[in-house]
Formats: sequence, C-alpha cells, structure tokens
Amino acid sequence: MAEDTQRNFRSVYYEKVGFRGVEEKKSLEILLKDDPLGILPPHHESHAQVMMCRKEQYTDVLHALKVIRFVSDSTPQVDVYLRMYQLESGKLPRSPFFPLEPEDEVFLAIAKAMEEMVEDNVDCYWLIRCFVNQLNNKFRDSLPQLPKAFEQYLNLEDSRLLNHMKTCSVVTKLPYDLWFQKCFAGCLPESSLQRVWDKVISGSCKILVFVAVEILLTFKIKVMALNNAEKITKFLENIPQDSSDAIVSKAIDLWHKHCGTPVHSM
Repeated sequence: MAEDTQRNFRSVYYEKVGFRGVEEKKSLEILLKDDPLGILPPHHESHAQVMMCRKEQYTDVLHALKVIRFVSDSTPQVDVYLRMYQLESGKLPRSPFFPLEPEDEVFLAIAKAMEEMVEDNVDCYWLIRCFVNQLNNKFRDSLPQLPKAFEQYLNLEDSRLLNHMKTCSVVTKLPYDLWFQKCFAGCLPESSLQRVWDKVISGSCKILVFVAVEILLTFKIKVMALNNAEKITKFLENIPQDSSDAIVSKAIDLWHKHCGTPVHSM
C-alpha cells in the first residue's frame, strides 16, 4: 500500500511537470542533467572557476577592442557585445564604420532584450553568445522552415483567417524575421519573452510558430478588418503589449496540443 501511494504521488508529480509516459523518471533525469546552453559544467564545484575564466576572457576581449579602437567607454553596451562576438567568431569587419549585416541586426535585437533581463555584463554577454550560437547552429536548418509551419498550424486553427490573409497577399510579407530570426525580441516585453526563450533554450524553436499563430488568433477581429497587407504587417510588428502574457500562455497550450509534450522538438 505504501509503495502504491508513493507511486501514485510520483505519477501526479511527473504529470504536473509535463511527463505523461512510462519513461517519466528517465526523461526527468535527462532534463535535470542537461545543460542546453553549455554555459556551465554539470559539476557545481567547478562553477566559480569557470565564471572567473569567463570574466577574464570578457575583460581580455573588451580590452583588445578598445586597443584597436572598435569600442570606447561611450559605446552602447549592446554594440560592445556585438563587437566582442564578432571578434571571437572571426567576423570583425575591417572598420567599425562598415554597415551592419542582417545577422548583426538579429544579434543586437537579442542583446537588447537580454540586457533587460540580466544585470551583470559578463553574464549577459555569455547568455547572448550562447543563445545566438544555438540559433545559428542547432536551429540553422529549422528556422527557415518555421514560416511554412506557421501557415500549416494557422490553417488548422482558423482556415478562414488564413484565407483572408492570402486574399490580402500578406502571408509572404509577415514579419517572419522579427518572429523567428529575432525570436520575438523587440516584439514581446521581456517578462513574456523569457517564457518563450525558456522553451527555445530547452531545445524547441517550434514554440515560436505557436506564438505567431496565437498572435493572429488573439487579434483576429483586427486583422480581419484590415484589407491592406502593409497595414496588417505594421500592426503585427507592434502588437499591444498588455496582451502578451495571455498570448504566450495560449501559445504554450497550442504547442502541447499539436506536439504532445515536446522535450527537444525541432
């Protein structure tokens, strides 16, 4: 009887955190051991040493950029992060006055959002660096597929809304770069963005699709009232911020509805 009670308690607990199969314990152990961003090693006793090394590396790279006059004390912090990332990845331009590449704009958008979440400059840079690397490496092949997936799931949820958007010739003009390349940085407030990025960091960029779908469903009446592709796109780029928490919550529900309980999907 005691064993049955213990087993039942565990089943309820696993279900609450999202595991419903027979391999719950194994899945939970994998997640607890996982370090998706690769920022710190699994052994806690090594964390202080690693953070000291990261701080020294940050200081050295920053000093190098100042010596070659790419940054100064007056350079905005997000621009400093960009130049540090470019230097470390071998992509620093020959002059700080060269125009930014599209990938630089993505980096800056993510950096600005991360800066609002993290106070320490060293921690902030390493989080940005690892987050961007994950997008560029792990999700490199998945991100270009997200617009097609967005259209597929919107059709399942509301085909009439999708047809209206096709009639307005707006489907190919939607702010996909803002939604998928920048992961909603600059679109959602940081409090809501953190919940979305948690899912991206844990291994699923597909959550971005369901946030986009839920934005359309939430503002369906507004979108249906607009018959101009430019007006629809402009509205979707600047959605009301007070709806963001509800949008993200419903998006996570959609994610579970269509993908089961994904742990590391797409």
